[in-house]
Amino acid sequence: MTPTSMSKGANLPVAAQEVQVVLGWSGGSGTPDADASALLLRADGRVRDDGDFVFYNQPRHASGAVRHLGKRREGDGTTDTVGVDLRALEPEIQRVVLGASADGGTFGQLSGLRLRLLDAATGRELALFEMEATTETAFIGGELYLRGGQWKFRAVGQGYASGLAGLATDFGISVDEEPSASGGRGSKDAGSGVAGSGDGSSGAAAPGTTPPAVPPRPAAMPPSTPMPPPVPAPSTGPTPPPTLAPPTFTPPTAPVPTAPSAPPAPVVGSAPRLIKGEDRLPVDMRKRLSLRKEQVAVSLRKHGAVGVTARVVIVLDASGSMAFLYSKGVVADVVERMAAVAAQLDDDGEMQAWTFASNPARLPDLVLGDLPEWLERHVRVGELTLFRRSKKPRKGLLPGQVDMRAVGIQNEEQKVIAEVRTYVREHPAVDPTLVLFFSDGGVHRNKEIEKELLEAVDEPIFWQFVGLGRSNYGVLERFDTLPGRRVDNVGFFAVDDISDVPDPELYDRLLSEFPSWTREARRLGII
Repeated sequence: MTPTSMSKGANLPVAAQEVQVVLGWSGGSGTPDADASALLLRADGRVRDDGDFVFYNQPRHASGAVRHLGKRREGDGTTDTVGVDLRALEPEIQRVVLGASADGGTFGQLSGLRLRLLDAATGRELALFEMEATTETAFIGGELYLRGGQWKFRAVGQGYASGLAGLATDFGISVDEEPSASGGRGSKDAGSGVAGSGDGSSGAAAPGTTPPAVPPRPAAMPPSTPMPPPVPAPSTGPTPPPTLAPPTFTPPTAPVPTAPSAPPAPVVGSAPRLIKGEDRLPVDMRKRLSLRKEQVAVSLRKHGAVGVTARVVIVLDASGSMAFLYSKGVVADVVERMAAVAAQLDDDGEMQAWTFASNPARLPDLVLGDLPEWLERHVRVGELTLFRRSKKPRKGLLPGQVDMRAVGIQNEEQKVIAEVRTYVREHPAVDPTLVLFFSDGGVHRNKEIEKELLEAVDEPIFWQFVGLGRSNYGVLERFDTLPGRRVDNVGFFAVDDISDVPDPELYDRLLSEFPSWTREARRLGII
């Protein structure tokens, strides 16, 4: 044994602030692959939520304290490494379990199975634990735990025959068989422990149905030329009394029919606009939309934005912490309320849409006449899966549906901001772009988000962020005071419960900064 070798159950203090946990093994042809993982636990030995599991499908914890660093070939063997910054662990985290799983066999088929603890700063080996295995498909190699203010490492060596799923469920991760894509919006997904996907089967429009055409506005007739008034004769003296003539009869002249004049075209923002396909909406939804368009028009007038038009983009946070808002229909209601903004500002009433968590995904454009089906199919929370290793889409997805396993459950706002910016650059429009960005917080990529939004200052985009709840919004809350911007291109406000905010108040807050940005951006030549 070397000075750092440990036996099962032994422990030692960790003399480093940041460590790397290296799982190593050797195996020939036909032997399984192995994967390292980590679970961040509270004092009760449970995860707080699925975001506390770091593994190949979720390689970085939201705090940045734990990361899956990936595999390397070392001679005849292979290693898979997890990095842990003990200083960055949140106070609630008392243990970090260091796990492993075998893919395509058991650990007993591998040789030289070992766990090494290294000082990340110097590479010095702090501990070595050599493990023995037989039929296990998952292992807890060791754990980092806090005791009396000191982080320690324990060699555990506990095996599971139920694979990564069995290991994860022991600590509170919700896992079951490979989930399907069916199920109504807000249902619980057995494969992720968070809200599942909507199948959109109820109320879907029949394929090939052509929406009724909106009749064209009649062309305005040119105004008739007015007759000039008679020119009076010059006066040469007193006017003689008039001579009375016998009365004569003049038959009445039939009036000349004239074409009715067309009503003036409404100014965008001054009155609600009729959008193609609106008449296909259910009656109750159509009534709500009509009232909301009026309220949007009032808000635009209040802010001096009569005549302002914009391309409207909606961005929806699909991270795991949003699951409750999805399951209660809050997010679907937000989308319906924002459809009125697009109907009033956008020339065609459509919205481009994105969802995001660990990764962004473009959703099909929201066409107003398809709003009920769109809500059913595309308002879905991200998912965590232990089973997905390939890029094949999930079976049962409907046309246009995103595989939410690829979206994940963590917060990576900067990725979707960059993707929207790229879309606007590659699809230029006459009108500026208004991005309506909804999130429940948990912002931790402050530098990356700040970089994206600062670089977007000279682009024809206004970013309106709306916080759904009082959470950590990081740089978004401070952006109004950030220097180095020639125009303020970001708005932000947060509400405790957006369902309790009346439509007039919501639209007033939503559109309070966009009009002034358009005026300043136009003055500076940005739009």
